Amino acid sequence: MDWLYIIMPIAGVPIFWPGLVILGLGVGIIGGFFGMGGGWMVTPGLNILGFPMAFAIGTDITQMGGMSLISSMRHSRFGNIDYRLGVIMVVGTVAGFETGAQIIMWLERIGHVDLFVRLGYLVLLSLIAWLVFTDVSQMKKDLKIRKTAEGGAAEARGIQWHRTFQRLPLPPVVYFKTAGIRCSVWLPIAVSYFTGFLAGILGIGGGLIRMPALIYLVGVPTHVAVGTDLFEVAISSLYGAASYTYKGRTELVAAVIMMVGAAIGAQIGSITTKYVQGYGIRLFFGIAVVGCAVSIAMKLAAAAFLPLRFLFDLGAAILILGLVGILASIISARFVRGVQLELRAQRATEPAAPALESPDSQSAPETPQEKSRPSR
Repeated sequence: MDWLYIIMPIAGVPIFWPGLVILGLGVGIIGGFFGMGGGWMVTPGLNILGFPMAFAIGTDITQMGGMSLISSMRHSRFGNIDYRLGVIMVVGTVAGFETGAQIIMWLERIGHVDLFVRLGYLVLLSLIAWLVFTDVSQMKKDLKIRKTAEGGAAEARGIQWHRTFQRLPLPPVVYFKTAGIRCSVWLPIAVSYFTGFLAGILGIGGGLIRMPALIYLVGVPTHVAVGTDLFEVAISSLYGAASYTYKGRTELVAAVIMMVGAAIGAQIGSITTKYVQGYGIRLFFGIAVVGCAVSIAMKLAAAAFLPLRFLFDLGAAILILGLVGILASIISARFVRGVQLELRAQRATEPAAPALESPDSQSAPETPQEKSRPSR
C-alpha cells in the first residue's frame, strides 16, 4: 500500500494522498457554502494526516487562497459581496495575521506549538458552537412568540448584538450599500484584526470567526457575510501564503493536490447558498464546528494517554474526514435538489408549446369548393 503515500519534499513526512483529495473536495464544498476557506477543518485535518502543525498551517493557508478566490467569483455573480467592506477589512486582517504568524514561529522555537494551537482551536470552536446554537435557539423562541402575538408568521430575530455596535460614535461612519448597514469604519477593522490574528496563529482564513462576527457584531445579512468573507479571505490568504512560504513552512505539492478538488467543490458550495435560508446555513455551520472540536479533543487525548495514542489518532482522522464527507454530501444533495426545483419552476412559468400536428394536418386548409366536393 506504499503507493497511497507521498513523501512531502520539505517536511519529509509520508502523507496519505487520498486524504488530501477528500479534504480538498469536501472543504471546497463546505467553504463555498459557509463563506470561509475551510482552514478551521483543513489545518487539524492535515495535522491528523501527519503534517507538523507549522507546515499544516502554511499549506492550508496556501490552498485556501486559491479556493476562496474561486468561491468569491461565484458569489459575485449572485451580488453577495460588499467590495467596499471587504477591502476595508483587509487592512486589519494583514496586521493581525503577521502578529499571529510571529507568535507561531516563537512557539515552534520553544517546542510548544502543537499543544497551544490545539488548545486554542478547542476553546475557539467551543465558543463559536455556543454562539451559533444559542442564536438558532433564540430565533426559534422569538418566532414562536411572534406567531402567537400576531396570529401568523413573522420575521424572527436571533442575537442582535450588532445593533449596539453599529451605534458606536467613532468617525468616520460609512454606509455599505450591498450589506445595507451604516457603522463606524473601525468596527470592521477591529473585527478583521482579531480574525487576522487567529488566521496567523491557528492557520485559519479567519472565516471561522469572521463570518459569525460579520453577522452578529457588524450586522451583515448572512448571504452577504458569506460572499464578503470569501472575498476578504482570498486577498488575505495570498499574503499569508507568501509569508509562510518565505518562512519555509508551506508544502506546495499538498496544496496543489487539495486545490484541484477544492476548485470543483467551491462551485457547488457557493451555488447551494441560493437554496438554503440564512439560519439553515448557521445550523449546518454549528454542527461542523462541534465535530471539528471533538476531533481536536481526541488528538489532545492521544498526546496525554500514550498507550491509547493509536486509537485516539485513528478516531480523530476518521471523524474529521467523515465530517467533511458527510457535510459535503448533505450540501451537494441540497444543491441537486435546489437545481431541480429551480428548473421545475422555470418550466412552469414558460408558455405552453403548441401541440404537434400530424403530417396530414400540415397541408393547406380546404377551400369552400373542396369542402362541398363529394368524396369518391
